[in-house]
Amino acid sequence: MTDPGSFPPTAELDRAWVDVDLAALVSNARMLAGRAARPLLPMVKANGYGLGAVAVARALEPLAPWGYGVATAEEGRELREAGIERPIVAFTPLLPLQVERFAGLDLRPAVGDPSALEAWLAGAPGRPFHLEIDTGMSRGGVRWDDAPALDRIADLMAGDGGSAWEGVFTHFHSADCEPGACAEQWERLHAALARLPGRPPLVHAANSAGALLGSAYAGDLVRPGIYLYGAGGGEPAPRPVAALRARVVACRRLAAGDPVSYGCTWRAERATTVATLSIGYADGVHRSLGNRGHVDLGGAAAPIVGRVTMDMTMVAVPDDRPAPRPGDVATIFGGRVALDAQAEAAGTIAYELLTALGHRLPRRYVREEESR
Repeated sequence: MTDPGSFPPTAELDRAWVDVDLAALVSNARMLAGRAARPLLPMVKANGYGLGAVAVARALEPLAPWGYGVATAEEGRELREAGIERPIVAFTPLLPLQVERFAGLDLRPAVGDPSALEAWLAGAPGRPFHLEIDTGMSRGGVRWDDAPALDRIADLMAGDGGSAWEGVFTHFHSADCEPGACAEQWERLHAALARLPGRPPLVHAANSAGALLGSAYAGDLVRPGIYLYGAGGGEPAPRPVAALRARVVACRRLAAGDPVSYGCTWRAERATTVATLSIGYADGVHRSLGNRGHVDLGGAAAPIVGRVTMDMTMVAVPDDRPAPRPGDVATIFGGRVALDAQAEAAGTIAYELLTALGHRLPRRYVREEESR
């Protein structure tokens, strides 16, 4: 079993927490930068994919990224207040009502329609912006084949309006599962760009999977996300970054037929030791992991049994392992159970497991050897 001495109880580590290996994160970023041979625009939205946006950005600063990507003005504000001075691009399409706030925080907006561009040029003259082109994601941005909208944008950028045009970008929708789609989207991006006045300093499209394809679609920047945080597959595989841990708070021996948790969805087939972990769906352990997922406990993968509850999760101790003691530590993902594997068991993706990590979980930033 996990040696509880490796995780001495403290006020911070008395229940459940996340270990974040910043050295592994930096290693993953360095690998992607080398593969794409371009500067990085790391995505640190959603609180750094649940791991702490400020801590992640500070860890990446020695790599001299071009800037950072967020989703909202509030996320940009947090970085600014932490002393991050590099450019920050907010990738949710700009609304005209947000212009003053974005300008006040020195954020680059993602502009995706003529009305937003007109509002930005009027309300924040001379301040840089990035134009989004929808090349098939069908989520945000002006469509690559919307000639009237592109012509209107070209008119707005004529003269002084074009001087603030810092970047143009699109989102690859299937770089991880259909790399050939990137070629079509790349062509569409450049077809739209041909309708606009000149070329901005920065053209970018590649996410983590796109960056792993090399320099073909790297443009001037790459925008890595999930690979930085230790998931998403690819070759070479990323180093694990996050480990979600929880302490054992109870342990009991059940007889054959005894039920576990709400609804009695699991019953012991034979005499079984069941341990209770002090973590639940309020912390980000998906309820769907009940009777499907596993955790790393006592040096073995122990199945989650019964329904995951708000604050506690029960696991069956393998027959060949001694019963754990209260205070021992289980690793929900980031140990023998990898993040991607746990996400698959939950019927979701690693992004969701990370961004679901609850606010009451402390993030502990550790060196690699400490996080094992």
